[in-house]
Amino acid sequence: MNNPKHFFLTGAFWVIAVTGSAGAMAAPALVKEKQCDTCHRFASGPAEKEQYGPDLFFAGDKFQEKWLENFLQHPEAIRPAGHTRDPGFLKGQRRTEPHPVLNSQEARQMTDYLMSLKTLKESPPLNLPALSKGARVRVKILFERDYSCIACHQSYNLAGLPRGGVSGPSLLDAGNRLRPEWVYQWLKNPKAFATQGRMPLYRFDEETLKQLTQYIMSHTKDDPGQ
Repeated sequence: MNNPKHFFLTGAFWVIAVTGSAGAMAAPALVKEKQCDTCHRFASGPAEKEQYGPDLFFAGDKFQEKWLENFLQHPEAIRPAGHTRDPGFLKGQRRTEPHPVLNSQEARQMTDYLMSLKTLKESPPLNLPALSKGARVRVKILFERDYSCIACHQSYNLAGLPRGGVSGPSLLDAGNRLRPEWVYQWLKNPKAFATQGRMPLYRFDEETLKQLTQYIMSHTKDDPGQ
C-alpha cells in the first residue's frame, strides 16, 4: 500500500487520506460517523483536546491487518485497567463506554485506512526465528524478573495460563495483534511513539531487543503454552 499524504483543514477534524484504496478514501467519513476521533488521535502533534484511547497515527506500523479487521468487528479489552490517559486510571475507575462495532464492509474500509497510517521508515521485515524452548525460558526470566514487564502486562505462565499486571496492554495475543518490527522499535524507544507514556525507557542491547521481541511475538491465544 502506498504511503498516505494527509491534509488537514484548519479548524476541523476532517482527515483525507490519499492512497490507492477506495476503502482508505472512505474511512475518514467513517471516523467521524463512529466518533473515533473523540478517543483516538489520527495525527501526531499537539492534540486539540484530551483523548483517552491509544494513538492510531502509527496503526499501520503497529497492527497486523487480519487482527485489526477482526477486532473492529469483535472488539475486546486490550487494556483491562483502561488507558493511562483516562482521568480515572490511577483511581481504578475505567471508562465504560463500549468500543463501536463495525460491520464487515465498515471494518474493511477502516482497516485500509488505519493500515495506511505509518511513521516508521520502510525497512526490510524483521525475520526472527522462533525461540527454542530453552531460550524462551531464559528470556521469560528477563521479561518477568530482570525487567519486571510482568508487573504491568499480562503474559502466560509455564502452564499457559494468564498472569501478570493489568495497567498496561495485555500481551496474551500479541503475536497475532502486533507487528514484530513495531515491537522491536517500541522496546528500543517507546518515547518515539508515546512521549507521555508510562513505558520505561530501557537501554537494551541488540541481542536483548531481538530476544524480547521474539518472546512477545510468541504470545498467541492459539497456542498459549508453547
